[in-house]
Amino acid sequence: MSASVRVIKKKCLSENWFTLWNYTYEIARPDGSALRHKREVYDRGNGATLLLYNREKNSVVLTRQFRIATWINGNADGMLIEACAGLLDNDSPETCIRKEAIEETGYRIGEVEKLFTAYMSPGGVTEQLHFFAAEYAADQRDNAGGGVDDEEIEVLELSFPEAMARVAAGEIVDGKTIMLLQHAQLRGWLRP
Repeated sequence: MSASVRVIKKKCLSENWFTLWNYTYEIARPDGSALRHKREVYDRGNGATLLLYNREKNSVVLTRQFRIATWINGNADGMLIEACAGLLDNDSPETCIRKEAIEETGYRIGEVEKLFTAYMSPGGVTEQLHFFAAEYAADQRDNAGGGVDDEEIEVLELSFPEAMARVAAGEIVDGKTIMLLQHAQLRGWLRP
């Protein structure tokens, strides 16, 4: 079933870091009547994320950085452990994730596997996130990582059991990272 939507009004509320829109629209109900909504939609562009894993070492490479939104919502120090990720800008998802891997983690990755695409917060954010996985090895380390420009990123190499224990303990609370770790476990790439 395809929704029948009629936009009545679209107003830009902010064009700072990303764009915030206010929409007034009607959506047709099955009985033919219309339901009117007024919603704010945050357009931040699409992104890509990558789980770096090593089967032999049974480990993953993650990052740790400050995220203001989590700090505002009660994350005491605002630091978040995450899989490397970034916005596509004008790149393809695979090109984006290759750049992010080298910038954030220091690893120049080889073959990548596209896993799936998901909306992470569809109630108010337009972003689609492309999920990837790639194996890493010590000889692929090109630099120390840590991000570029205004980024301050710590690179973490964790055993897979430790990463999963941190999820269970509430230390890894980033949705995309939890999804990637669980995917690795379901696929049998790593041992819990």
